[in-house]
Amino acid sequence: MKKGLHPENYKFVVFKDMSNGTTFLTRSGNSSKETIKWEDGNEYPIVKLEISNTSHPFYTGQNMLVDTAGRIDKFKKKYAKK
Repeated sequence: MKKGLHPENYKFVVFKDMSNGTTFLTRSGNSSKETIKWEDGNEYPIVKLEISNTSHPFYTGQNMLVDTAGRIDKFKKKYAKK
């Protein structure tokens, strides 16, 4: 493996899937100013995700529509029959 390729600052971080509320703790180089109290009683930085393996259709086998910006309503309104 090449030296100096991977970051040295790995630490425990909580990732939260905002589409379904699932959280998981893992080591990462990401950081955040927000923190959350985890099940073990410690506080960890939290990184919010729009989609993860718990909500992505490829992993779940379900088509779940995630509309974070109201694009679908905007489309329906624009092209609705008058």
